[in-house]
Amino acid sequence: MLLAIDVGNTNTVLGAFEGAQLLQQWRVETSLARTSDEWGILARQLMDASGVDPSRVSAIAVSSVVPPLASALERMASRWFGVKPLFVGPGVKTGMPILYESPREVGADRVVNAVAAFARWKTGLIVVDFGTATTFDAVSPRGEYLGGAISPGVTISMEALFRNASRLPRVDFARPPSVVGRNTVASMQSGLVYGYVGLVDGICERMAAELGFAPKVVATGGLAPLVAGLSRSISEVDEHLTLEGLRLIHEMNR
Repeated sequence: MLLAIDVGNTNTVLGAFEGAQLLQQWRVETSLARTSDEWGILARQLMDASGVDPSRVSAIAVSSVVPPLASALERMASRWFGVKPLFVGPGVKTGMPILYESPREVGADRVVNAVAAFARWKTGLIVVDFGTATTFDAVSPRGEYLGGAISPGVTISMEALFRNASRLPRVDFARPPSVVGRNTVASMQSGLVYGYVGLVDGICERMAAELGFAPKVVATGGLAPLVAGLSRSISEVDEHLTLEGLRLIHEMNR
């Protein structure tokens, strides 16, 4: 059994695979203060609670954008599961040429998403990942990673608005009844939701015009379903894309 771990700046997603089947997934807060033993206990408790036997874990694959956690996760894998984890990074086979000026600068999550998306759809793509930052990654029809764009995530934008505008309250990122808000909360939700949809569509359309081919736009991340439902660019949503990419890269490096 493979335990795939995607470490983001805000949340960490864990997934247990039996072959190509994702048995369960769990989302926890990313904490720099959590020790290797705490990570191990947490992972095993999550698996036990979901009816997944942690003793069957024979491999761990990690995608992380939080370098300080690498040592804790490596010790966790060794002590609690008896395996050496695979960290996606330089030197790891991905099956995808990285046509970035400095390939080492590309976040592991971006590469993993691109690998999973191309493996599934086999066409030119733009992959939009709604995380702490929202990333846009372009993949050529030949399966080459071309580059992309990074923008502040929805939560960052919402917190900035709340903290810097003293009379505005915190609101949920939820679709308002109309674009023209009739109260402060609805007005803020309109600006946040439709403003962000406009950002996504604008970047995707500009990238498509520059790429020279008609890309399929796919989305992943917690807010992907809401934004995709309003977007004119996004055609597919796959919330398990990063975990699936970790599984594929693990298979390439066995």
